[in-house]
Amino acid sequence: MTDRAAEFVTVSKRVDRAAIRRYAEITDDFNPIHVDPDFAARTAMGGIIAHGMLSLNLIWQALGATFGRQAAEGARLEVRFVRPVREDDVVSASGRLVPGSDATYDVTVVNQKGEAVITGTLSLAT
Repeated sequence: MTDRAAEFVTVSKRVDRAAIRRYAEITDDFNPIHVDPDFAARTAMGGIIAHGMLSLNLIWQALGATFGRQAAEGARLEVRFVRPVREDDVVSASGRLVPGSDATYDVTVVNQKGEAVITGTLSLAT
């Protein structure tokens, strides 16, 4: 069994309008659900939501903060987006070693209310 950290370093981010706009500019994803408050208010979401990948990236940041960037090489991530991230949410990513495993972590991104917004597993290359 490899000596691995039992938990990832937690990484957090406030997802404000400026962060959402910067992400849209970097990815060229200007879907109005992310950047147009009037449009977003008329949708089932009831307002602006962040790009899912903006929050997902926090898992990779937590992995890197725990093991270094090289840990992402060969890693396999499977996730489910379970709740939208709203403008001005504070989201935090963490990971916990699966009992009996030496390379698979349950990963989660939660909002400031402790509600999961992303759940999944991350398996490190062995």
